[in-house]
Amino acid sequence: MRILWRPFGFSRILFKVENYRICESEPLTSLAWASQLQKLSRAPGIFLLDQSKRFSTMPEIETDPRDSELFSPPSNVRGMTKLDRTAFKKTVTIPVLKVRKEIVNKLMRSLKRSALQRPGIKRVIEDPEDEESRLIMLDPYKIFTDDSFERAELSILKQLNVNPQISKYNLELTYENFKSEEILKAVLPEGQDVTSGFSRVGHIAHLNLRDHQLPFKHLIGQVMIDKNPGITSAVNKINNIDNTYRNFQMEVLSGEENMMTKVRENSYAYEFDFSKVYWNPRLSTEHSRITELLKPGDVLFDVFAGVGPFAIPVAKKNCTVFANDLNPESHKWLLHNCKLNKVDQKVKVFNLDGKDFLQGPVRKELMQQLGPLSKERKHSVHIVMNLPAKAIEFLSVFKSLLDGPPCSTELLPIVHCYSFSKDPNPAQDVQQRAGAVLGISLEACSSVHPVRNVAPNKEMLCITFRIPAAVLYKNQTPNLENHDDPPLKRQRTDE
Repeated sequence: MRILWRPFGFSRILFKVENYRICESEPLTSLAWASQLQKLSRAPGIFLLDQSKRFSTMPEIETDPRDSELFSPPSNVRGMTKLDRTAFKKTVTIPVLKVRKEIVNKLMRSLKRSALQRPGIKRVIEDPEDEESRLIMLDPYKIFTDDSFERAELSILKQLNVNPQISKYNLELTYENFKSEEILKAVLPEGQDVTSGFSRVGHIAHLNLRDHQLPFKHLIGQVMIDKNPGITSAVNKINNIDNTYRNFQMEVLSGEENMMTKVRENSYAYEFDFSKVYWNPRLSTEHSRITELLKPGDVLFDVFAGVGPFAIPVAKKNCTVFANDLNPESHKWLLHNCKLNKVDQKVKVFNLDGKDFLQGPVRKELMQQLGPLSKERKHSVHIVMNLPAKAIEFLSVFKSLLDGPPCSTELLPIVHCYSFSKDPNPAQDVQQRAGAVLGISLEACSSVHPVRNVAPNKEMLCITFRIPAAVLYKNQTPNLENHDDPPLKRQRTDE
């Protein structure tokens, strides 16, 4: 950023103005202060004959507060596909306030509303004409004349004997001074959607670009890296998530190609190769919500565990965890992250298809947990199924999964099953589809929690219910209309 002082108007013409001086030793009375403001607001601009002096005062900045183009990049960057940072230079005129350097800190606390806030721009700079003074850059959308200051601001200016007269200042903006959304809005074709958001996965910015943004993909990636400290790689998803291993193909748009990353979520650390496993930072709150539902001593079966965002926090609560994932890479990093977070002794890890996991290790453990001695058991059993695209289909595995006499209702496993829905009534849609797979009605005995909006008209939800004994045990007759279990209350958690 370069600071430019330039004369305004004709440098050889001097307009006659009254000269007002505010002395530190002579505090102004309220009446004198008001009179001073009125006179200053009527004073024409001062133009200097000496070309070496590049400072001009003015009572009014020639800036329309509705002019959103003031801090927009130059128009000639429109359509740029290869980033040229030098093309973003632009000079703007902004208001400044001259103050004594010893009162700057105290004054800035009272001028937060009025001070300029732009990336990479100092709000207080040296006065090239007076080493004992400083110039405070003001927001041109808020300060147009001396009268633009609010009453509280004028009061502090009066207390500190600061002349409220504002002055012109020529400020050269560069690429560093524009925000990412401003750059992309200026570059992309006018009227098209601008991508300025992304999912952050360690040092990686994960974008999901639309078709009209693809010609600008490399520029967009570089801007994301430039404008977000710590981001060194930008990638774009180029296909849908593979339902088998829950990963997707990605293209490196800009930056390094290293996809090995480390993230922290809810005080836990996870390491993995982002190109080979599933990780969604937007599910952080949901991971916490489910974790809060379990108490020490409870048992969790995580059918589609990924790299451990449900399993590890739950294990830290002194729960017993059985975690499974079909993806060999996820299985590898799940084992690694359990050791990293020191819960490897509390988590049993499997690399099986979800159906095989339910019919094998889960069934075996449930037979023990819900057996004849289950009446003495006080802990709960939870089953998490976070595979929104297909998890509901896996509910059929619970039908007649167990042998023997049913356990008491309060000991039956609680399922948290995730699903997508494009239905106008997504909660009812998920309840009906899950109930259809189980062969019962879940509408009166389940709760549905909205997780997040995935896309326009597409929601991700979690349906929670206790598996009815009539479904879970063999030789039972399920009631297709309903069953006698009371609906699960939506448990309150700190989100």
